[in-house]
Amino acid sequence: MMSTDRLLAFAVMSLLVIVIPGPGVLFVIGRALAHGRRTAVATAIGNVFGSYLLVVAVAVGIGSLVERSLTVYLAVKLAGAAYLVYLGVHAFRHRRELKASAISTRSDEPARGDLRTVLDGVLVGVTNPKGVVFFAAVLPQFVDHPAGHVPVQMLLLGLIPISIGLVTDTLWGLTASAARAWFARSDRRLSLIGGAGGFTMIGLGLTVAVTGRAD
Repeated sequence: MMSTDRLLAFAVMSLLVIVIPGPGVLFVIGRALAHGRRTAVATAIGNVFGSYLLVVAVAVGIGSLVERSLTVYLAVKLAGAAYLVYLGVHAFRHRRELKASAISTRSDEPARGDLRTVLDGVLVGVTNPKGVVFFAAVLPQFVDHPAGHVPVQMLLLGLIPISIGLVTDTLWGLTASAARAWFARSDRRLSLIGGAGGFTMIGLGLTVAVTGRAD
């Protein structure tokens, strides 16, 4: 049985990672701006489903290897931390290159079927580098190893960021679909979002690097 403190700590870490706009969020926003709220919701559902596939992969594969080997654990953790810092630096350096015009607002673009839209979201979710790093390097740190059943714990812990992601991605999509003109005419707003996200990602990378499991 995982402690409440452990669950809350992981929920906070998940929230900090998820609220930073990444490939999944930008994809949901793009679909919302192009097709409206129905497509935005379907895309968000697909995105979090793809993300949970990463949780499953970690739980049944990488997670078991990390749990058995401290060396592999440290390698994955430090590699993940370094990549988070890299993503943060890259996001901050290129924040001014985020252009609102790059997000499609063409209302005449034919809408895709709901199933195809969900599958598009799954593809983005499962290939999201931020998700790969988070679930491979951060998720194992919150597992209670002495309690056993490590894969099951990972699958249950994974439901926390998935639930948060479903809510936040849906809110991003609904907000974008209701404010197309507001997003589409301001490069500065996108630049500020990118810069703030970069700083937060760097902080998370450093946090991952200096923390670890106690057992």
